[in-house]
Amino acid sequence: MSKTTSASHRTAGPVRERTEGFFESILFGSRWLLAPIYFGLVLGLLIIVVKFAEMFWHILGDVPSMTASDTTLAVLELLDIALLGNLILIVIFSGYENFVSKINVARQSEDRPSWMGKVDFSGLKIKLIGSLVAISVIELLKDFLNPEGIDPEQEVWLIAIHLTFVVSGLIFAITDYIADKRAAVDIDAQEKQLELQRNESSAGLTPAQVADLNPTGE
Repeated sequence: MSKTTSASHRTAGPVRERTEGFFESILFGSRWLLAPIYFGLVLGLLIIVVKFAEMFWHILGDVPSMTASDTTLAVLELLDIALLGNLILIVIFSGYENFVSKINVARQSEDRPSWMGKVDFSGLKIKLIGSLVAISVIELLKDFLNPEGIDPEQEVWLIAIHLTFVVSGLIFAITDYIADKRAAVDIDAQEKQLELQRNESSAGLTPAQVADLNPTGE
């Protein structure tokens, strides 16, 4: 009876490991479900390019009749679209590398952006909120340069949204700073523990002897 039970335990172990490996492979491979989303953002970037070209062509036709203020507003609109395109590109590159797979074709490219591969999820949040703040500032600046078309109620909402972005960015930055400091403290504690263990080994002390010398455990 005991031999049968032992054999069943030996058989159940590999089966459980294979089942675990199968499900873990599925879970790990599920990250590729995000790939079509990032490809959709690439198509969205294409739409941004088409819209930019359309607006630029329209501005070129109105250049002879445009005042300095009109020109500034037109350029700000182009800048707004450019910032949105930059934001989409940051999300595509950083999101794909953080959550799906490394972009190996860009490793040896001299055109590889300096921030690519260095922006983690925390940095992605900061860049995202920073881009949104910049876009909202441009929207407010366009209204400031065209005071005749300002709707006071709408302007209040725009300012409130802008302030919300700013406060959110500050909160993200503060929480990331606290998390980084905590991680630095943990790493320092681990290094001190490893150094203590090396010193104990070199001195030939047993754990019991170390405990007698340092009963507090510090």
